[in-house]
Amino acid sequence: MTTLSPDIMVIGGGSAGLTVAAAASSFGHKVVLAEADKMGGDCLNSGCVPSKSLIAAARAADAARSATALGITAQPAVDYSAVHRHIHSVIDGIAPHDSQERFEGLGVTVLRDYARFTDAQTVECAGHTIRAKRMVIATGSRPRVPPIPGLVECDPLTNESVFDLTNLPGRLAVIGGGAIGCELGDAFSRLGSEVTILEGATILAKEDPDAAAVVRHAMSARGVTIREGVSVERCERTGNGVTLHLSEGYPVTADRVLVATGRAANIEKLGLDAAGIETTPTGIRVDKGLRTTNRKVYALGDVAGGLQFTHVAGHHASLAVRSIVFRMPVKFRPELMPRATFTSPEVAQVGLTEAEAKAADPAARAFTAPLADNDRARTALETEGFVKLILSGKGKLMGTTIVAPHAGEMIAMYALAMSAGIKPSAIASFTPPYPTLSEAGKRAATQFFAEKLSAPWVNTVLGLLKKLP
Repeated sequence: MTTLSPDIMVIGGGSAGLTVAAAASSFGHKVVLAEADKMGGDCLNSGCVPSKSLIAAARAADAARSATALGITAQPAVDYSAVHRHIHSVIDGIAPHDSQERFEGLGVTVLRDYARFTDAQTVECAGHTIRAKRMVIATGSRPRVPPIPGLVECDPLTNESVFDLTNLPGRLAVIGGGAIGCELGDAFSRLGSEVTILEGATILAKEDPDAAAVVRHAMSARGVTIREGVSVERCERTGNGVTLHLSEGYPVTADRVLVATGRAANIEKLGLDAAGIETTPTGIRVDKGLRTTNRKVYALGDVAGGLQFTHVAGHHASLAVRSIVFRMPVKFRPELMPRATFTSPEVAQVGLTEAEAKAADPAARAFTAPLADNDRARTALETEGFVKLILSGKGKLMGTTIVAPHAGEMIAMYALAMSAGIKPSAIASFTPPYPTLSEAGKRAATQFFAEKLSAPWVNTVLGLLKKLP
């Protein structure tokens, strides 16, 4: 075997791995990158990019149908083969940025094979022995398919295969009502599929129940059947479709079934035991600086077993670069990471939900501004939703929940506020343009101070000030 001795060995060519490789190389470090599958990882090929491209098409179709209330009559004709082309044209347009050729042009040695640790300091990959000063594991995750009897024989779709469809399913059953299940189920429904979402607990269970209720009502109003508190006991082929038998109630018949029941970290082929790297039920064990139990090895992104979002993986990568290249102390703070679910309306969260905040601080309170009171929302007839600010008993911003047409964009301001320690008084006093949805956040913050101004001593002080000449 050929021996390579780079400064950094990166295992995984997804968001986190590519960010580390590009940044470290630009600072003069020799980098070897191993990727056995597609460059760009899940985000580019079967995650964020294709799903948001699908959702964009679904939003356009739904906008045409709902335009009647605005005085516009239109009935969209969905050509799903064209939607498929749109999805893959977006992927193809971004792919060169993540390509092997680009990274080799940056000076990175790219090996297209699985990498495996043989000891604490050595990796073997594609006929090479690699001994690097520091190593980064960023192998991502894959869909977790539950062991439901008969499910495999029903050829289930996952996020890795659903974007290969060239025909719109007439009837689609979705197992799992989390973010992925609700996003894709909602999108296919707006494109014209008859969608049933099956969830063992409640949909969007990680979100504020008030937020989940808004999405549940909106999807149900558009025709999505949502069955909560049920489990799929077995699946069988029936004619050209499939039938899902449930723990209670009538069975569900569909043309295709989509599984969205969580994800599993890609760690099996890494030989982690040989490297002295411990794992958890959700991935690789890391400390707050994203180091594994082998101090020379970092684990980033989904494989670290925590928040599974592309922007989190990118942030992990930036922290790893600071630690490896600049030898700076770093600390990952998951409470500052925003998240968004791109249903219609969207749901976004940063920090603690209302329930989580009150568990941590019984004096915590929520201040909510409904979109029904927002002029911009009223002009577009999109008044389902709200902005909710959660403040501690001492008035510190602990979290923000947004349900709105552009919640994923709106949450950024509150993520910045929490990261920078901005006080609610600043949110209450800033001036957003009118009319915009961002006014709702200001209205929510103003409620907190309006209560303080109603205290008896304030009225006493104002009365004295009034008497001044």
